[in-house]
Amino acid sequence: MIERIGAGLPLEAMQESGTKAAPTPYEVTTAFSTYLKNAIQDVNALQKTSEKLNQGLATGQVQDLHQVMIASQKAGVAIDMAMQLRNKAVEAYQEIMRMQI
Repeated sequence: MIERIGAGLPLEAMQESGTKAAPTPYEVTTAFSTYLKNAIQDVNALQKTSEKLNQGLATGQVQDLHQVMIASQKAGVAIDMAMQLRNKAVEAYQEIMRMQI
């Protein structure tokens, strides 16, 4: 007797084995928006830290110039990355809008 082609397990057994269903579009959108929000907050925190250290250096409260320069460079790199991400998102949106349906 030839057995039929199949996964070998009924659907219920596969679901019970711990396999998760794919996330819904709403869950993916929510996760992405949360990630984006956290990334922007991190960039903002780096910028504020850099500004605080620069003010401290100007007033004489901070003596370590290296620390100030490193914080300034971290903030600059983070802002550059955020701008590049924004540019790529705008380019992707424009490309989608140019598509013919």
